[in-house]
Amino acid sequence: MTLGKAPTQEELYRSSREFCEERLAEKSIYRLLARECHRLFPDEAFADLFDDVGRESVPPRIVAIVMVLQRIEGLSDREAVERFTFDVRWKYGAGGLDFEHPGFVHTVLVRMRERLRRSTRPNRVFEAVLEVAKQAGLVGRKRVLDSTALYDAVATQDTVTLIRSAIRALLKVVDRKTELRLRAVLKRDDDYVAAGKPTCDWEDEKAREALVDEMARDAYAVLAELDGERLTAPVRDAAELLTTVVGQDLESREDGVFRIARHVAEDRVISTVDPEARHGHKTSARGFDGYKGHIAIDPDSEIITATAVTAGNASDGSAAEAVLDDVLTPSESVSSQATAAQQPAPPERAEVYGDASYGTATLVERLEEAGVEPNVKVQGASPPREGFYSQDDFTIDTAAATVCCPQGVLVVLQPRKDGSGIAEFGAHCMACPGRARCTTSPNGRTVRVHPKHDTLIRHRRRQRDPAWRSRYRGTRPKVERKLAHLMRRRHGGRRARMRGKARIGDDFALLAAAVNLRRLAVLGVRCTSTGWRL
Repeated sequence: MTLGKAPTQEELYRSSREFCEERLAEKSIYRLLARECHRLFPDEAFADLFDDVGRESVPPRIVAIVMVLQRIEGLSDREAVERFTFDVRWKYGAGGLDFEHPGFVHTVLVRMRERLRRSTRPNRVFEAVLEVAKQAGLVGRKRVLDSTALYDAVATQDTVTLIRSAIRALLKVVDRKTELRLRAVLKRDDDYVAAGKPTCDWEDEKAREALVDEMARDAYAVLAELDGERLTAPVRDAAELLTTVVGQDLESREDGVFRIARHVAEDRVISTVDPEARHGHKTSARGFDGYKGHIAIDPDSEIITATAVTAGNASDGSAAEAVLDDVLTPSESVSSQATAAQQPAPPERAEVYGDASYGTATLVERLEEAGVEPNVKVQGASPPREGFYSQDDFTIDTAAATVCCPQGVLVVLQPRKDGSGIAEFGAHCMACPGRARCTTSPNGRTVRVHPKHDTLIRHRRRQRDPAWRSRYRGTRPKVERKLAHLMRRRHGGRRARMRGKARIGDDFALLAAAVNLRRLAVLGVRCTSTGWRL
């Protein structure tokens, strides 16, 4: 398929421009797109996605604009192409197209996403919009981080469904000869063809246990049959998934019967349809299944500067460096042709704000190494019981490897392999007058010291400063409003439209691009002879 070109001239009296410009608000996203779409998303920016010969594609500029408006409205692919066909605002936003401009089928959007995903720049729409914001001077050196839950697009499966689905998936990807060989070792009365749960008297405990045991033996028999063979990538992936779901949810009793384990495995796979989705928690009381979407914004302009998607059980801190790459990476050196007198002023120091979920000692030290001011709330020590001494009441000297309790008792800090330390007061607590406020343990008080205690305690003290707290409270909450803009629509917002971390990550970046475009429209960004300006 070759590159299609969008029309550059409007047909007099048939264009959507005159009709819409009299009726749309000045700061509407449709006005911004109609005015600047050929500079934002020129057809040539997508030329690498197409061949030099073949049938002409739907012009990429038009498809890109439909994708952006689709994300703003939270529409499905079919709804989006229908809106483009019948809503004059969409044709106006696509460059003032005439009323009778033909639409296209929804699979064009599917193919465009797949072309972008396989390219070297899958998030070029987001990058193009962000570059406009940078040229307009809307992206400074401050960043605010936060994350939100993205519910997966599939149903969470129970153990029986997981194992059966994994066996079915493996049988589907092997060749016919191997399939017959694998089916020969299956002992349970099940052809593993139809989807869903197997037939069982679920009220009968013995029947349930027998079902789980039989299914586990079928799974292990299939895996044993493939052991030692050279497998293709799809078969290997299916076998690994089957190994994972059997290993995470089952345990063998002393009598050799397999049963469902009485614990939840770490990093548990929750669906064979989307194996990368995970159980997640935003708070101790609020869980979800799926992924986390992370963003960094400029708090002054509220432009999203970076996005990332992780599994639902990943810590927020694990995505911090990915969304802070632009402030952590040193800026390019000034051209050697510039004289000393022409040297520009050094850039202002970058600042990063985030809540305690991002406030790991590792991230704080990484920010300091890069010359960035870390205004993330560092994670505190375990909160004390009411009326008891906290760890902050103890004097901890990591250099001298000592810990002194509030009563003046000094003990040696014993190092651990992970770099942490432990101080055991033991017998000193037995006759201590402050014991009632310190511990109820018969073995006395034990203090555990973080491997990077000095970094954490230094920032905890800094964050008690009223000026710091005032600046933090005036800056960090802005990211909450931006997340609300992203999650405004359930379909494609809170509820993921795709499967797999890579596809959801690309879709989340496209949603951020759409929200940024709407923000640029509100701020009145225009392209002038000297570049993009407010």
